[in-house]
Amino acid sequence: MTLRFIAKDPNTDGANCPTVWVDEDKDEIVFQGWKADEATEAECLKAGPIPDSEGVVRLPARMVAAIREACDAAERSAVR
Repeated sequence: MTLRFIAKDPNTDGANCPTVWVDEDKDEIVFQGWKADEATEAECLKAGPIPDSEGVVRLPARMVAAIREACDAAERSAVR
């Protein structure tokens, strides 16, 4: 697997911070973010169960541009 790095949270020191990648082989976007707290997970559970193989993470809104870039990159890789 090769991940294409998109960006880290621009308001951090670059260590241990939310990050966005694109897996161009699988046409998927990969996020590293803060683990959601119990209240956030409880709110998410209202929409349905969260499987053990999935998790809820939080990313700051200031990363919207990076997320858009990742979406565009994933979409381009899916067209290949």
